[in-house]
Amino acid sequence: MVTQSIAGPAIGVRGLEKSYGKLEVLRGVDFDVARGSIFALLGSNGAGKTTTVRILATLLKADAGTATVHGFDVATQPANVRESISLTGQFAAVDEILSGRENLVLVARLRHLEDPGAIADDLLRRFSLTDAGARKVSTYSGGMRRRLDIAMSLIGNPSVIFLDEPTTGLDPEARIEVWDAVKDLADQGTTVLLTTQYLDEAEQLADRIAILHQGRIIVNGRLAELKQLFPPAKVEYVEKQPTLEEIFLAVIGGGDTSDATGTPSGGRR
Repeated sequence: MVTQSIAGPAIGVRGLEKSYGKLEVLRGVDFDVARGSIFALLGSNGAGKTTTVRILATLLKADAGTATVHGFDVATQPANVRESISLTGQFAAVDEILSGRENLVLVARLRHLEDPGAIADDLLRRFSLTDAGARKVSTYSGGMRRRLDIAMSLIGNPSVIFLDEPTTGLDPEARIEVWDAVKDLADQGTTVLLTTQYLDEAEQLADRIAILHQGRIIVNGRLAELKQLFPPAKVEYVEKQPTLEEIFLAVIGGGDTSDATGTPSGGRR
């Protein structure tokens, strides 16, 4: 892996634009991601989350703007960017015929790394898959497959990992398993850019949250800062705090989130 000392953010994006014909997907996106943090890019379907990730991963060229990943420019230094990152898409890219350990060993060999078996065993341990390592992936639960997929993404020790809606289609228990794995990544010093449309996922995981709406970042901050954008809590019998879902809908102009009694729906009492 190519390494270099970087003083700035792990990811820096300025004025990113992308259109498909007359459809403007990104209209001047700006954000930074601190090293070793989890950054959630939150937005509805079609907001431009995956397009942003594909540009940062050098799979798509921007029409305008600049972006750097691990200090490398995605437009002029794509090879260096690719050696610094890993990308996990919306669906687990694992071979169901092979065992979990065989999947990991295969990727390590493809990367020409020394001692693929030791690398596989270490990742199985890190992701609590040691007992299932010899089993075919076809017998794994959804959460186990996703954890294996993320483990495969870490082979080669990438500095930055992109997780594009990693819990799509998973049940609640499997989602929690993946959340724990993502938290562990940040604890180990990996920078994580997470795209999601699940508001509770961003609330649980992210150090910072950016809301992408109609091709622009309209809010970017810590959860506590985002909560300050919401009207003060109403006090009836107990103080009520807004949920991230209420903040999201209020910020993007999603309409009145109150029910007939004047209490925001979906809130915590």
